[in-house]
Amino acid sequence: MQDTLQMKMNEFLPLRDVVFDTLRQAILTGELKPGERLMEIHLANRLGVSRTPIREAIRKLELEGLVTMIPRRGAEVAQITEKSMNDVLEVRRAMDALCAELACERISPEELESLGKACARFEETVGARNLNLKEIAQADVEFHDIIVRATGNRRLIQLIQNLSEQMYRYRLEYIKDETQHGRLMQEHRIIYESIVKKDKETASQAAKLHIDNQEKAIIAQIRREKEKSEKNSAHRV
Repeated sequence: MQDTLQMKMNEFLPLRDVVFDTLRQAILTGELKPGERLMEIHLANRLGVSRTPIREAIRKLELEGLVTMIPRRGAEVAQITEKSMNDVLEVRRAMDALCAELACERISPEELESLGKACARFEETVGARNLNLKEIAQADVEFHDIIVRATGNRRLIQLIQNLSEQMYRYRLEYIKDETQHGRLMQEHRIIYESIVKKDKETASQAAKLHIDNQEKAIIAQIRREKEKSEKNSAHRV
């Protein structure tokens, strides 16, 4: 169990919801890793609660697809699969392209300045001597969030916000591969410069390519992990 797993109390939420939110965030941010067992008594002791809200949270997480129940093992953090990733990225690809197009039309001078700073901050974070994956992921989120807000489309913003937490899980997997960092910086720069020039076509295509490259990299990583797991299983037989 990760020592970083801590519960943030909220006086406006019932305990069961706070526990659920805590475990959900821990899964999405990678504090609880794919395949990690979720043992009720250990989680209850770590968070200082009874087993009941833990059990309820695990059931809800299973319904969201973030937890799977394994016979004779119990609950585990769901593995990142090609299908689950494709479902999320397929939708996000279309939305990001639309956001880039709308931002070309609607972004304000203040938002454009913020986007330029966010682009530079992402490059600085990636180029730091001591890499911090969460800081890189957060800088990535900030860059894309400015583009989303610049659309001024409240319904589109809401839809993307609903997907963002699920995207975070895949974003972290992508960022783990340091060989992709140079490409990430280049793609951000192209998206930013296209919006500055109000070049809708280039901005849209760059946004799509950004997601396509993320998908390819994560699929390759999933397959490597699967091969590694199969080899380990064969050695144990």
